[in-house]
Amino acid sequence: MAEQYQLVVIGAGPGGYVAAIRAAQLGLRVAVVEDRAVGGTCLNRGCIPTKALLHSAELLEQIRASERFGIRAEGVSYDFPAIHARKDEVVSQLVSGIEGLFQANKITLVRGKALVEDARTVRVGDTVLEAENILIATGSEPVRPPIPGLELPGVVTSDALLTGGGQDYKQLLIIGGGVIGVEFATVYGALGCEVTIVEAMDRILPTMDKEISQNLSMILKRRGVKIFTGARVERIEQAEGGLTCTFSVKGKEQAAQAEGVLVSIGRRANTEGLFAQGLDLHLERGAIPVDERFESCVKGIYAIGDVVKGNIQLAHVASAQGLHVAAVIAGEQPSTDLSLVPSCIYTNPEIASVGMTEADAKAAGIPVRTGKFIMSANGKTVIEMADRGFIKVVFDSQTNRLLGAQMMCCRATDMIGELCTAIRGGMTLEQLASVIRPHPTFNEAVTEAVEDVLGHAVHAAPKRR
Repeated sequence: MAEQYQLVVIGAGPGGYVAAIRAAQLGLRVAVVEDRAVGGTCLNRGCIPTKALLHSAELLEQIRASERFGIRAEGVSYDFPAIHARKDEVVSQLVSGIEGLFQANKITLVRGKALVEDARTVRVGDTVLEAENILIATGSEPVRPPIPGLELPGVVTSDALLTGGGQDYKQLLIIGGGVIGVEFATVYGALGCEVTIVEAMDRILPTMDKEISQNLSMILKRRGVKIFTGARVERIEQAEGGLTCTFSVKGKEQAAQAEGVLVSIGRRANTEGLFAQGLDLHLERGAIPVDERFESCVKGIYAIGDVVKGNIQLAHVASAQGLHVAAVIAGEQPSTDLSLVPSCIYTNPEIASVGMTEADAKAAGIPVRTGKFIMSANGKTVIEMADRGFIKVVFDSQTNRLLGAQMMCCRATDMIGELCTAIRGGMTLEQLASVIRPHPTFNEAVTEAVEDVLGHAVHAAPKRR
């Protein structure tokens, strides 16, 4: 006999497990289907393991530079297996935490691959789950483009570098200069690996503020990373001691050798084999179109996160959407504003942004006032000998409301939350300028950026009028 649930969630990633827990808290009987470890890509093969590796890499760089701070540390080296063992410890601890939350909220966890037979039935092997509602949260998987040689040993995706013991390359070529590419360039560069980035667009991080892209490119190059933009990869071939990647820039062929090639050009919706024949959700390249309630064209089947057509592929977006759908299904009013999404990149220095850039506002025909503070004048930045960075703020010149902010500095990913709250609350230039921020902190640079709009920044060069 089929088991009855008010909600069956397929996928226990940051969207699925959050939706399941909130739905259970709202009184629904919930089951979650997952064929791998709970936590999804973010926890097991993405955000968390990447940041664990980045932390180890950053610590290594700090120790190597410690003499500048009056600390002598001789014979410094790294233990690659131990770095990955620490990463695995972090992942294991967080996975166990989610499993504990499932138990505490009386959520049934069904292990196996799901098949959605119709709007009310999910089959997992011999187990049949009947559901009043079904939520698809199966996430995404790395894209593998049709490049000759992509099947060769040594050509990997981020999954291979983040699971198990990883790969300790001395030469790594990265196809794709987006978020995944630059974060791995940061990790391997810090470990002394020769890194090359090949990016098809005219700059790395092409979706970010242009100044951020240019600044990061300058920093990475100074650290020895080779960057080729406007480049098209032609083929990958086996070579003595590794691989050769041939690419063209402005019609001219170039080649680079490496022990390994990381393909990081994006991710695609993970829906293959998920739906029974005859169940049509009008998929577009595997992605699920949804309405404003995140309901598909089949009533009672919802989708969130990376699997949704046109969605922003971020863990915190999936989680927010999961909370939204849980409220909708439980008959509650959703409370999260899904229109305002912060973006974070964990390079060194960190990058974070939210809302509109100056270019976005110009394209939308919105007149703006902008402020900028260079972090080299910030006391905490000088103390830590941090690399070049800045904070920019963008205000509507008619209403003086904050429209957006872009940061490239230490702790940017932690500080962006204040400006998310400010935009959501409709805060104005005057209100943000009225806040006392503690000294010495990185965060006090927000005050300087805001005051720069008014021409009152006390630690910056005078603003031309």
